[in-house]
Amino acid sequence: MPEQVPSPDPIAQAGQAALETFLKAFSTQTAPDLAAQIQAYGAASSRIAELQANLYRQHISLWQQMLAKDQPGAQPAAPAPMNGEDRRFSGPEWRLNPYFDYIRQSYLINSKFLEQWVEVLELDPQAKERMRFATRQFIDAMSPANFAATNPEALKLALDTKGESLTRGIRNLVEDVSKGRISMTDESVFEVGRNIAVTPGSVVFENELIQLIQYAPTTPKVYSRPLLMVPPCINKFYILDLQPENSLVRYAVEQGHTVFMVSWRNITPDVAHLTWDDYLRLGLMQSIDAALEVTRSRKLNILGFCVGGTLVGSALAILAARGDQRIQSLTLLSSMLDFSDTGEIALFVDEPGVVARERSIGSGGIMPGRDLAMVFSSLRANDLIWPYVVNNYLKGQTPAAFDLLFWNADATNLPGPMYCWYLRNTYLENNLRVPGKTVMLGQPIDFGRIQLPTYVLATREDHIVPWKTAYESVNLLGGEKRFVLGASGHIAGVINPASKDRRSFWMNDTLPARADDWLAAAGEHKGSWWKDWSAWLAPQGGAQRDARQPGSPKHAPVEPAPGRYVKQRAV
Repeated sequence: MPEQVPSPDPIAQAGQAALETFLKAFSTQTAPDLAAQIQAYGAASSRIAELQANLYRQHISLWQQMLAKDQPGAQPAAPAPMNGEDRRFSGPEWRLNPYFDYIRQSYLINSKFLEQWVEVLELDPQAKERMRFATRQFIDAMSPANFAATNPEALKLALDTKGESLTRGIRNLVEDVSKGRISMTDESVFEVGRNIAVTPGSVVFENELIQLIQYAPTTPKVYSRPLLMVPPCINKFYILDLQPENSLVRYAVEQGHTVFMVSWRNITPDVAHLTWDDYLRLGLMQSIDAALEVTRSRKLNILGFCVGGTLVGSALAILAARGDQRIQSLTLLSSMLDFSDTGEIALFVDEPGVVARERSIGSGGIMPGRDLAMVFSSLRANDLIWPYVVNNYLKGQTPAAFDLLFWNADATNLPGPMYCWYLRNTYLENNLRVPGKTVMLGQPIDFGRIQLPTYVLATREDHIVPWKTAYESVNLLGGEKRFVLGASGHIAGVINPASKDRRSFWMNDTLPARADDWLAAAGEHKGSWWKDWSAWLAPQGGAQRDARQPGSPKHAPVEPAPGRYVKQRAV
């Protein structure tokens, strides 16, 4: 009989696939040059020797402490918070059990050594940052909390449930591998159009790239000038229209604005040829035309969020070059026009990496949205990756339902030509900030020609758009400007509902050239920045007039909001 070939172990396959998905997020340019490492190691050899000696002493001391705990009469230490705010080791088992206490403390000693080792290496600033990032990723990945055999909480749960938690964990792992991503929320709870993205309205225009939604009024009178919102094209628009209680769309409608929303299409092979100029022409220019035609208004207010803000700034620079004065005001939320300091994202971008992208998808192809989402998550791996690995796979738990994380998992593919142009001209070369250096839709771009009332919001803990970089927009744009700094991060700082009035924001009416100088003189205000923005936007809305339902004879409603484009999932 022929020899039987054992079937592949599905658990091993699932684990391997999950690891590959994580590692795929790190492009090769993040790895420091080996020759540079060797040279740096030699230059700092004496200081490294000191660190190694100190490491040895710390481990000897730790071992002696562990032995002392085994002496007759020794009492176990009471459980207490460990390593500051480190939630990985918050369970009492990490301190009460000598074995796991030793594993925890040994890991923390080794982690500190690796961090110090990187700091003594004599590397150029960019190489040093890459080494810090790669080292932190390794440290985070190797935490004993991430492995079943060294996580006492997972082991205790497995014993208490007679192995059922491990069975559920394996099931969760296999399901996530099939989806190609780690589940961060209970996705079964939410459905777009049912309990998320539910502000009433209609799609009044569409083309091969976008649907334009007009929301139904909730007030008898509305401002004559509409408000056009342009969300990031990497994720779906409903970050601005989550649930009714935290929807910026609903809030703006309730303030009497006629709100339009750009809903980006999830890119498929038939539109994988679209360029940055196509996004401006199809996404911005045609939306502006349609919104003005529907409302019969001569001007509109426009808002851009994240990449949407970069697109809006580019479109307005084109209109300014053409002498087009149909825009009344500009709002930028966590957006960059100047890319001089993009934080750790810059570690993923260099010339060889961009050239490789240009060769593979620069003339046509797809940049998968889930790859970009994984990169962003990796910047905060201890918040957005490893806790879910532990809870979902080691403990077999279902993540809690959270609308922000549901949106975060709903990524959107980008066309290769558009993505490559954006990557080169922003993160790599920072060309947009230089007047006349880039040409879009046939017009040289100069942000200084945008002479509009502008509201710029940044958030203090933003790891995607560093707030000091967002501040640079006030130095590039003309016109009267207002800069506001919100608390929290890239999403939570923006989606801070006025009804809950949480957190804080900082304001300073003067705009010095340096962001640090602005902050030094800024005053803190409790509550949501939404109210301040609403008060600023109201005078830009124009006269009041009777509210009308969505659409016009030329742009009759196509289908109810949120439309079908937003329901297309990335594969």
